[in-house]
Amino acid sequence: MSDTARPVPQLTVETQAIDDIRPLVPLVDPRHPLVFMRRGQGIAGIGEALRLEFSGPTRMKDAAAAWKRIASAATVTDPIAAPGTGLVALGAFAFSDTSAETSVLIVPSILIGRRGGTSWITRVNCDDDLPEAQPFGREPAVAFDFGPLDRPGYVRAVEVALRRLRSGELSKVVLARSMVGQLPNGADLRVLLRSLATAYPDTWTFAVDGLIGSSPETLVTASKGTVTARVLAGSAPRGLDELADEDAASALATSTKDLDEHQFALRSLLRSLAPHSDNVTASEQPFTLKLPNLWHLASDVEGDLTDGSSSLDLIAALHPTAAVAGTPTDRALALIDELEPFDRGRYAGPVGWVGADGDGEWAIALRSAQVDDDGRIAAYAGAGIVADSVPEKELAETRMKFRPIVDALAP
Repeated sequence: MSDTARPVPQLTVETQAIDDIRPLVPLVDPRHPLVFMRRGQGIAGIGEALRLEFSGPTRMKDAAAAWKRIASAATVTDPIAAPGTGLVALGAFAFSDTSAETSVLIVPSILIGRRGGTSWITRVNCDDDLPEAQPFGREPAVAFDFGPLDRPGYVRAVEVALRRLRSGELSKVVLARSMVGQLPNGADLRVLLRSLATAYPDTWTFAVDGLIGSSPETLVTASKGTVTARVLAGSAPRGLDELADEDAASALATSTKDLDEHQFALRSLLRSLAPHSDNVTASEQPFTLKLPNLWHLASDVEGDLTDGSSSLDLIAALHPTAAVAGTPTDRALALIDELEPFDRGRYAGPVGWVGADGDGEWAIALRSAQVDDDGRIAAYAGAGIVADSVPEKELAETRMKFRPIVDALAP
């Protein structure tokens, strides 16, 4: 039976305002949390009213089409009509067209949200009471080990990439490596979420189908006809004291290598958005974005959404950006397949949420890890390689990018 011939689920959705509940994380399932939040605001889900799975090169376009049919058939009562209210699905998509990891959209049975001064609960096909916060359980301490690519192996992979770059085959490639470990039985993943949200409040802290992390990079937001995005490319470690920190930020802002890397990523995003927005613009110069462990070069992008695309249509158009793949995209992806001896899964793919009207917020799944049902955990970190990169410095950059997950899970 073709996908279009399958019966469309009939969802009954009701949103109502509630008194503010703080915080969101204690409300979710300890083993299967559903969260997308920043600065204490966002959405948290409990249970699964509907689960949709996709794979292959058309996974995001298929998701956009399926979601449109489901939203059209749903009965929605939503007096608040704010971003994140009404019918909402949280989603996570695989990085690669050939990944063995499925891409998912999950409609929670119950969703609790907070934005500005408004809090709400959404029930889907149920009339369950507002869940009570549960005490946190066992901390998920993990002793990580190297994945298929250890540190010397990563340096060798960067050296191979540099030869390709200097031959003119491509301009940039992003190479990642992984760390693997085992969670203890009964570990409460909400403890990891709490640690990430506390340590990195200005990032998107997320948990969708075992993908957990805190990403500083917004892939795209679609809201009431406006499209926005933030590009991060180019980074440097924070200084050990205030003066050294200022020097690190200044050096990053004037680094030819990092500015070139940033421009590759920014131009890639602008080209991808152009068919969907007649007036997409970016800040004239990148700014330095301060995180607890890194400085990043950042640019904000904004435009009017002029072709009626949903946020799922937009992630299909934007992914993979040069910030997580390279440029030209096809050559960068081929080199990633050649040099990375593992499946990235959902690392560096889109993660976020979509509403019934197609609006939504999507981040790039960075500073993240995938937790399997058996407790196996794999964390990922990458670095953008350009012609004048230094292999040992790129290795050091991946160490810094592992820190949010590794530190939060330190025994």
